[in-house]
Order: sequence, then structure tokens, then C-alpha cells
Amino acid sequence: MGMTFFVALEDVPTCTHQQKKVRVNRGIPIFYEPEKLKKTRALLMERLDEHKPDEPMHGPLRLVVTWCFKKKGKHVDGEYKTTKPDVDNMLKLLQDCMTRLGFWDDDRFVVSLISEKYWADVPGIYIEIKEMNQDGLGSVL
Repeated sequence: MGMTFFVALEDVPTCTHQQKKVRVNRGIPIFYEPEKLKKTRALLMERLDEHKPDEPMHGPLRLVVTWCFKKKGKHVDGEYKTTKPDVDNMLKLLQDCMTRLGFWDDDRFVVSLISEKYWADVPGIYIEIKEMNQDGLGSVL
């Protein structure tokens, strides 16, 4: 059991969770999100909300995320995107949004994570969530 969906986005967000900022006030560090990160979080929350399950998924989960960036220059549809942002940096913000929306109770349930980024004719984010066996058996790629 699980779910699969595509979030069509003209411009796939390149802003990452690592872009949080810190300022010091009276010797105390205060972390905050710059405006670009707030806008990216709001966009993801809005676009993912329409796909959230009625009930959070439980148990071990496999999350497959394919980032499809709008084709530019000489790149072709399906070509790996080897430029920034880094896949692992993009995932943190996406998983945080999915946790807040109730795709699962906590992202600790994501025990398998597969993510790729491509240049594509149709830009957006393809997401697949699969419930895995508790014992790990039968979870071959």
C-alpha cells in the first residue's frame, strides 16, 4: 500500500532548508527563515496539501522523489541534472512539509529514500511513498 503523485511546478524550487539564517541577539543565537525560504515552504505546503492522505502512514516507508527541472539550453528530457541544488539538501524541506501535512506521523518512518534530479519537458516533483514490510523482506528495488 502507498501512494504516487506528481506535483506540476513551472519552476521546481531550488531553495533548501540549509538556507536558514542565524542572528545573535544579546549573545543568544536566533534561527530564522529568509523570505525566499518562507515562500518555498509555503508553495510546497500548498501544492502537497492536495495529495495528503486521509490518515498518516505508519511503519517503515520508502520515499521516492524525482525532481524534474525545466529543460534549459542543450539539455534533453530525462538527462541527469548535475548542477545545484544538491538532492540531499532539497529533501529536508520537502520531508518537513510532508510531515507537517500528515503524510506520516514523523519522518523517522522513512527508512528508505531514493531521490534523483533530471532535466525534463514537464517540470515538477514526482513522489512515491510505499509502505514496507516491518522485517525488511521483499523490499528489493
